[in-house]
Amino acid sequence: MDFQSYKSIIEGLLYMAGEDGLNARQVAEILQIDVQTSAELVYDLKCDLKREGRGVQITEVAGAYRMTTNPEHAVYFERMAYSPARASLSQAALETLSIVAYRQPITRVDIEEIRGVKSDRAIHSLVSKDLIEEVGRAEAIGRPILYGTTKAFLDYFGLSALSALPEPANVTVEDLDDGSNMLFERFDGRQMTFDELPPIPPAPQEIAAAQEDEED
Repeated sequence: MDFQSYKSIIEGLLYMAGEDGLNARQVAEILQIDVQTSAELVYDLKCDLKREGRGVQITEVAGAYRMTTNPEHAVYFERMAYSPARASLSQAALETLSIVAYRQPITRVDIEEIRGVKSDRAIHSLVSKDLIEEVGRAEAIGRPILYGTTKAFLDYFGLSALSALPEPANVTVEDLDDGSNMLFERFDGRQMTFDELPPIPPAPQEIAAAQEDEED
């Protein structure tokens, strides 16, 4: 296999690995090559992405390589995240939000064990919409992030506190769909969808950028 083919595979592997990332030894084992060559391939791919001005980049955190977005494009990501047109959430995000609401604080791994599928995108979407946030680190190997709901979550659903969440107090795989429906239920008995939610206010950076555009 040629050098470029290896780099193409690594790009896909890092994309699939998500926030967990992969270290040089893991990449080497998957590609069945030596660790030094693995590290050189990742470095070369990292340079390719930067040289070509791509929208993604490779960063190294705690010895693991991750595929992340280009920080120079942050204002556009914020604009997309806070756009009213993006107010609706997928079924995956709704399920994830239910799990976080009823089981918080909870790690991504625990969320995925309940749902049975990877939840990186759903979690990222909920964080972007300010419905969940990082609330600490679990006392486990790697100190994984713990997620919980935000004040904005309470505001959007008219809850005075988490104790005001409708039952069931514990969500299981079997009653997950019912729990999701109950979570988004108005207390007047009418169902509320994400399309009916008030638009999330723009981020401070976006407001500043808009003001600069007007001045220009």
